[in-house]
Amino acid sequence: MTPDSKIEEVFRLNPAQKNALKKLGIKNIEDLLYHFPARYGELSQTKNIASLKEGDKAEVFGEIRKLKTSKAYRKKIPMAEGELQDHSGKIKIVWFNQPYIAKMYANNSLVKIEGKVTSRKDKLYISNPDIKSVNEIPDGAGDSLFEESKENNKGGDVSLPIYPESRGISSMWFYHTVQKFFSQKILEQIEDPIPENILNKYKLPKLKTALVWIHSPKKKDDALSARKRFAFQEIFLIQIQKQKDKRKYQEQPSFKIEKTEKEIEEFAKKFPFEPTKSQKKSIQTILADFKKDYAMSRLLEGDVGSGKTFVAAVTSYAVVTTSPNNKDFGALQTAYMAPTEILANQLFENFIEYFKDIRI
Repeated sequence: MTPDSKIEEVFRLNPAQKNALKKLGIKNIEDLLYHFPARYGELSQTKNIASLKEGDKAEVFGEIRKLKTSKAYRKKIPMAEGELQDHSGKIKIVWFNQPYIAKMYANNSLVKIEGKVTSRKDKLYISNPDIKSVNEIPDGAGDSLFEESKENNKGGDVSLPIYPESRGISSMWFYHTVQKFFSQKILEQIEDPIPENILNKYKLPKLKTALVWIHSPKKKDDALSARKRFAFQEIFLIQIQKQKDKRKYQEQPSFKIEKTEKEIEEFAKKFPFEPTKSQKKSIQTILADFKKDYAMSRLLEGDVGSGKTFVAAVTSYAVVTTSPNNKDFGALQTAYMAPTEILANQLFENFIEYFKDIRI
């Protein structure tokens, strides 16, 4: 088994689970390990009905039955009510001011209920819970996901990972599946993309440690440290790719555009103002790049009214009055884009004015 092994080759999946994993973009074991929890819930969140007590904020899987619409006895509030049953018992479910819920779910369908356990006349019920259909009751539903870690880490800030889900796959399935891969030493086979000296410099955990911490943190600091590391990793890999792209395009020959200082000054005189030092410096820097044998890649940044359009017009002039390499006819072209139609029209009219005495 390797990180590239497909999930369906390692585990027996039903059609609903296959569709859910496909929808989430999870194909192999490494994809699954990089499917991080969206948040962390309380340790006691997933329970069976028999263990529920007043005040619990619980997540319960079971079969919904006896759904009907009715009205509260005293205030005549419209409501939906039903009964949730699992292998350990049953409990009443009530939705105040939401009678339509009774018609949204079929009796005897499998659901996941999340809500607070309340008591009335010594009888427990769950009021206004979130409800979600499931295709099957996950293995181990109602058992503590962290029983072992709780015993080994008394007083620790252990929490339950809540994953982005899709119909057919639950957070519990993700948790148990990931733990199986941890025990089979898959992590040792995944190469850490961040060099050790950079990890040490920024005090970041190694990949193996970060994966364990993000999927089964023993305390909040572990999860935060893991998330910090993976956020850094994402930016780090983007930077590496950008550097590779830069090297690649620098290896490709480009047009050389060379203009004399006199030519540039003559064109700049068309504008009814004296260029600032910053504008002149920007133009000189861009023109210097134009003389190189690889493509330029720059960002010209400035406030509104700082003269970005002036710089663009002057450097565009250098391009459109230059013939391609080894040719004495035609000229290079410039594409000038604007974010709105109004601004595009305005700039178009401006450029017509700037270039009216030049045959382009």
